[in-house]
Amino acid sequence: MLYKTTRRLFATAALLLGLNGLGLNGLGLTSALAQSGKALYTFPLGLQTYTYRNQFPKDVVGTLDLIKSLGFKEIEGGPPKGMSAEEFKKLLDERGIKVTSTGANYDLIVKEPEEVVKRAKALGASFVMVAWIPHEKGNFTLVNAQKAVQDFNRVGKILADNGLTFCYHNHGYEFQPYQDGTLFDYIVKNTDPKYVSFEMDLLWATHGGADPVQLLTKYGSRWKLMHLKDLKKGIKGDLTGGTPPENDVVLGEGQVDMPKVLKLAKKVGIRHYYIEDESNQEDKQVPLSIAYLKNLSE
Repeated sequence: MLYKTTRRLFATAALLLGLNGLGLNGLGLTSALAQSGKALYTFPLGLQTYTYRNQFPKDVVGTLDLIKSLGFKEIEGGPPKGMSAEEFKKLLDERGIKVTSTGANYDLIVKEPEEVVKRAKALGASFVMVAWIPHEKGNFTLVNAQKAVQDFNRVGKILADNGLTFCYHNHGYEFQPYQDGTLFDYIVKNTDPKYVSFEMDLLWATHGGADPVQLLTKYGSRWKLMHLKDLKKGIKGDLTGGTPPENDVVLGEGQVDMPKVLKLAKKVGIRHYYIEDESNQEDKQVPLSIAYLKNLSE
């Protein structure tokens, strides 16, 4: 029963958040939990709803209760299949949760940007993100990047004219070498900053061979959103944009230098952060990731 799961997760989260205060740090959390001082993560807890992709189809209300119980105040996502944006927003409003960003399929936003605008506004979102550029698997090319640039500039202006910000979410394959950089560099340099911004996914950037810290330093305020995810230590990535779910680990336990990333992200102006757990152990990992964030100190 999802209700029982919700209660169990809430109890787990509460326990974990209290462990550091007792001086206990034996559950695989990094040494950052033992630090004291000014809190490093100071923004509302955000969640990418894909984390609970298996729960939503079974029980929308119960899943939202779970999300609330874990302390999330913001989400990136949209209504489950069969539910309108207005119905979903009502359920969120009742729980004090805001949709700050929503996703859109590439083909849909290219063909029907007005529909995407309508849905985003119904949800109360300020950002619309696209997380995948269509291409032949394992072969993202300059032609794909050029088409994306053209499409992003066009739809980005339409969204901007309607008070929304368009973001492209990196997925790893964009770091294909090109000239003196990568195809991701090509996309950033050839999109209009007035109309196109970016969402950094820490796991996929790392898996694609990029350094999140260098990306934040290089493109600064072009970054508006961030997916908080960590890639298992020892995993060597590639340019496929895919990796087994077991390689998505608790924040602070993987390859990402999370404290350094968060400090720089705050400096460049990122204001919305979403925990996204693509593992099949989200019931255990999400509370641990929350505890990690809450206990990080500068």
